[in-house]
Amino acid sequence: MAELPGEESDGRTVVTEGYFEREVHLSRDATATFLRELADQIDEGTHLTVSSTEWEVPFEYREPVEVEVEFVSQREGELEIELEFNGAREEDDLTVS
Repeated sequence: MAELPGEESDGRTVVTEGYFEREVHLSRDATATFLRELADQIDEGTHLTVSSTEWEVPFEYREPVEVEVEFVSQREGELEIELEFNGAREEDDLTVS
């Protein structure tokens, strides 16, 4: 599980449908830990779980994974790296007899 740091909580809301978005600001060390945990899940298979102490998003994805890199050099500059995982498709029950 790729877990974002936070305070301890008894239960999490499991998000499996609808729209959900959170933005967090992490230290360099916390970011590195999160990315390593995410990479470990990607290495293991096509199931990801991303969570905090308050919520959890389990997700089954298919390949390929879209990676987008965006750089803007205005003022302070900004580098954005976005990973997009598309949901797994249901298996077709198509057969030829």
